[in-house]
Amino acid sequence: MYNSLFEVNSDVEKCTRCQLCETRRNTVFGEGNSHAKIMLVGEGPGRDEDEMGRPFVGKAGKLLDKMLTSIRFNRDDVYIANILKCRPPGNRDPQPQEVEACIGYLRAQTALIRPHIIVCLGRIASQHILKQDIRITKERGIWREVKGFFIMPTYHPAALLRNQGWKRESYADLLSIRKKYDEFAGTSANSEE
Repeated sequence: MYNSLFEVNSDVEKCTRCQLCETRRNTVFGEGNSHAKIMLVGEGPGRDEDEMGRPFVGKAGKLLDKMLTSIRFNRDDVYIANILKCRPPGNRDPQPQEVEACIGYLRAQTALIRPHIIVCLGRIASQHILKQDIRITKERGIWREVKGFFIMPTYHPAALLRNQGWKRESYADLLSIRKKYDEFAGTSANSEE
């Protein structure tokens, strides 16, 4: 049981639970608002992230920043993390034993941050947070309430860079995220009166 994100990150930096520790340059823990109401979860670091030790800093990260701006958010408003904290070689999909070794860190981050909304960026994150057989093209944009969290799968920004045709659907998902956030903000404002 962790008492702070600092403690979790300290364990991540020393982690040797799977073979990814042998090839990483840096661990990529997560960043953003530690009290965020929205948590964005991707699959794992890419080359740029491994080099810098920060999530979503490459081309996909720049697109993610634009996506957030389009619904009046920035990185300081949300918390960004990944299923894996180390880069899989060649950006391959995470192997089951790697996810099993690492997912506890994400659970600890989630328990400490306590977001209302979790956005699964892409198929891999959606499969490990929601269900193994999820079809991102069919189930993106659909809200699910799980253990008190509102969770939505949507396209990964890297997928949007490869498939421009998905941008309209992705924008609809972003608007839905903003609407859900505003519902929470309205509820908490009303409860303070």
